[in-house]
Amino acid sequence: MSASFTNKQYEYGFYDKVKPYYILRPGLSKRVVEEISHLKNEPGWMQERRRLGYDFFVKRPLPNWGPSLRALDFSKLRYYATPLDKTAAESGYLPSNVKKTFTRLGIPPVEVDFLTGSGAQYDSEMVYHALKKDWQDRGVIFCSMDEAIKKHSEIVAKYFGTIITANDNKLAALNTAVWSGGSFVYIPRNVKLDKPLQTYFRLNARNLGQFERTLIIAEEGSEVHYVEGCTAPVYNVDSLHAAVVEIIVKPYARVRYTTVQNWSNNVYNLVTKRAYVEEGGMMEWIDGNFGSQLTMKYPSVILAGHGAKAEIMSLAVAGASQHQDAGSKAIHLASDTSSNILSKSIAHHGGRTSYRGLIKVAPKAANCKIKVKCDALLTDNKSQSDTYPTMDIKNSRTQTEHEATVTRVGEEQLFYLQSRGLSESEATSMIVSGFIEPIARELPQEFAIELNRLINLEMDGSVG
Repeated sequence: MSASFTNKQYEYGFYDKVKPYYILRPGLSKRVVEEISHLKNEPGWMQERRRLGYDFFVKRPLPNWGPSLRALDFSKLRYYATPLDKTAAESGYLPSNVKKTFTRLGIPPVEVDFLTGSGAQYDSEMVYHALKKDWQDRGVIFCSMDEAIKKHSEIVAKYFGTIITANDNKLAALNTAVWSGGSFVYIPRNVKLDKPLQTYFRLNARNLGQFERTLIIAEEGSEVHYVEGCTAPVYNVDSLHAAVVEIIVKPYARVRYTTVQNWSNNVYNLVTKRAYVEEGGMMEWIDGNFGSQLTMKYPSVILAGHGAKAEIMSLAVAGASQHQDAGSKAIHLASDTSSNILSKSIAHHGGRTSYRGLIKVAPKAANCKIKVKCDALLTDNKSQSDTYPTMDIKNSRTQTEHEATVTRVGEEQLFYLQSRGLSESEATSMIVSGFIEPIARELPQEFAIELNRLINLEMDGSVG
């Protein structure tokens, strides 16, 4: 699941000649929202939530506290496309050209006998899900959100939009109105999965917005690791990825969510992700952001129960004409909670990275422990790194650490490694690989290998 950050090198920027079975015309209106819901044959409660999301989207302004979004024209985007007709989708049939796409991406959807839990989304719809039978027998649910609404409507209705409301922000409101696809995960009490569930998202159509909605519920004492990857073709027109992820971590449960999003540089990547953690629970975000012309993503954790914990590790890489505005949020509502945040960023070829973080401690939340570490690496004098940390601590019995560093790949380092027989690009890749090692070691093995391969590709000729 790899991508790089220039048109020349972005190996997954190919366009698939897959004609959508159904695709909406560009533009957004109440009629478009109602048509999406009608196509999915949704219950009344979901139709009402979509209408509410649209109303909030129209009323809410674009964010003005970060990178400018004024160039993003919502009227030119398409809000739904699917390669499958209804019969094919319900039967599990996957067209050969869609199969070829996932095989080319290194994701073999037909080899379900070798999968523990895997799914894939193509444009607006999930095209398959597979789950190990042993896990099904233990009550684990892993399916598309559309299927979940039909088969597990009571659970979805109970939690949908509770952690991220329709009025949370303009992009979350848009997602609520036009969402399609995404995964639903339910882990029963005390069930611990020893291998990750994996989902892959492919955005193929021109001018398309991809708005998957993912909901994960980990009941008391359970454990799950969810992994996702993303790619898109290179076009000369803008596309939008505006997902919403809600996670509920019940008492003493543990959830790890690993993302490697590798977009082409015509994509706006504007994502809202948040977890709610109850007593003794643990939430881990491992977040990798590559490509896109602009990313705004800040995985968040609400530590609502006594002794809840959060670990957030993020990596952002920005090349020419790219801005990675990424970070994290930890909201401490209960006592004896802890958050540990590590942010790594790399800017090269004139790219820009920004860390934007928020720490909040409620007045009654005593004995909280907080550690924030932001490290930025620049490979040339054209690139830029910014840090925007905010700490709102309302309880004096809080232990807080904050550390930030900005370094540049130096001539002395390169000279030393080159004197040992390495080329300049090899030396640069070695320095960068060491820089990202704390995050790479937390990834599944295949992701860690791919990450280092990607770094080797990107660092070729990046020093100047």
